[in-house]
Amino acid sequence: MTRPGKIVCVGRNYVAHARELGNEVPERPLLFLKPPSAVIAPGDAIELPPESERVEFEGEIGVVVGARLRRAGRDEARAAVRGIVALNDVTARDLQKSDGQWTRAKGFDTFCPVGPEAPPPPGDLGVLTVVTRVNGHERQRGAASQMAFDIPTLLSYISAVMTLEPGDVVATGTPAGVGPLAPGDVVEVEVVGYSTVRNPVRRSDVAAPPSAGNPHVHPG
Repeated sequence: MTRPGKIVCVGRNYVAHARELGNEVPERPLLFLKPPSAVIAPGDAIELPPESERVEFEGEIGVVVGARLRRAGRDEARAAVRGIVALNDVTARDLQKSDGQWTRAKGFDTFCPVGPEAPPPPGDLGVLTVVTRVNGHERQRGAASQMAFDIPTLLSYISAVMTLEPGDVVATGTPAGVGPLAPGDVVEVEVVGYSTVRNPVRRSDVAAPPSAGNPHVHPG
């Protein structure tokens, strides 16, 4: 797909995933951004950066926006869904925990594999299911109907914070079962019947600077 103008992500939108990381589901959608420079296509390699010792997969249902949304209601938001993509919200879990905010952990180059866009289902988006496989073994499975905040609610909420433009992508959260990636793995995220993104995993060929890595001293 064409590189989106922005990628708006939702954290802890499945109860079981929130709990597997020791968190509660937030009272309102928890938003963060991934940079467009993180996007890669099916077949491109996910690179494990030297700054992290634990990089994990997070398979998600991605929604492509087809119309400008600003303070939209649920019905307007639903009508603006142009397409569905499989998306892998690759995360440096150790950096996420040490930094306290998520920009670095979510923002490395290659940390947003995105599959081909498909038209959305005509009715309830709750019928969508996302499955993640690593080396052919299923690791995650979740239905949009299990989300704490459904897709129209997410788009409406986001549009009250920032204008959503055509081509923007919203990553709607990951179900339980996230886990680490290692060099040589192949990870596949499928929105069943709609989109698939499959990527090999390798170490980055960039050396870590002397100050890189996961520091033992927490940032102030």
